[in-house]
Amino acid sequence: MFGEQEAPKMSPINHDPLILAIETATRAGSVAVAKGPRILSSQFGDAGVSHSSNLIELIQHVLQQASARLSDIDLIAAAVGPGSFTGLRIGLATVKALANCTERKTIGVPTLAAIAYASAVTGDVVSLLPAGRGELFAQRFSSEKGSVRAIDSAAHVSPRALLEKYGEIKPLTWAGEGAHQQIDLLTGWARKKGFSVTESGSGWKIVEETNNLAEAVAAVALKAYRAGDSLSAEELRAVYVRPSDAEINERWQQEKAQP
Repeated sequence: MFGEQEAPKMSPINHDPLILAIETATRAGSVAVAKGPRILSSQFGDAGVSHSSNLIELIQHVLQQASARLSDIDLIAAAVGPGSFTGLRIGLATVKALANCTERKTIGVPTLAAIAYASAVTGDVVSLLPAGRGELFAQRFSSEKGSVRAIDSAAHVSPRALLEKYGEIKPLTWAGEGAHQQIDLLTGWARKKGFSVTESGSGWKIVEETNNLAEAVAAVALKAYRAGDSLSAEELRAVYVRPSDAEINERWQQEKAQP
C-alpha cells in the first residue's frame, strides 16, 4: 500500500480500531492513541533524550490520557523508517514486545509517507529527513483527500542529487525536517529557476515542520487496517534505505585492507 513493505491481504475491516501509534524515526519521536480517525491523545518526546529513556513513559502517558489500557488496544502502528537507525531499532523492538504480549497485529508506516500525510497538502510533495553527513532521505508522493500515494521509492541522496532529481518539478511541496534543514538550498535554487516560494501558487512551497508524526502514522495505518493489511510482530521490518554508519565504516575498512 505504501510502496515500501507488503503483507498478505486480509478481509477489509470496517470498524474503528483503537490504535497505539509509535514514531521513533526522528530525533524527538512521538506517540499517539487514536480511535479510528479521531486522535484521543498524543505526545512528542525530547530530541535531547534517547528513545530508550522515555518511550515507555510516553506510551504510558498517552494511554492514561486516552483512558485506555494496553489490553484495550486493537492495533499497534509504527513508523518503520527511514530515519534514525538507533531510534528505529528501539521503537520496533518495543512495538514487537507489546504486540507479542497483547497478541495484537501491527502495521508499519514508512516515515516519509507519514511526513507527506502530515503536510496536509494536495498535489506533489517531497518528504525529506536528514540522513547524516549532510545527506537526506527523500521520496515523492501524490497527496489528495487525506491519502498519499508513493510516486517513487525512498532514496538516500546528497543535496545536489536531490535538486537533480526534483529541481525541475513545479508545483511542488517540500515537507519534513530535512526541508527546513535545506531551506537555503531550496529557496536559492527556486530563485535561480524563477520559481516562486509561497504558501500557494504554481511554484514551490515549504510546509511547517510537525513535531508529532505519530498522529499521521495512526491515520495512515487506519487506511491500511481497513484494507486488511496488517502484520504479525515477527513480520514487522525496518526500512533503513542506506547502510548504517557502522556498516559503512566496516566496509571501508575491508576495502582499505585489500591488497
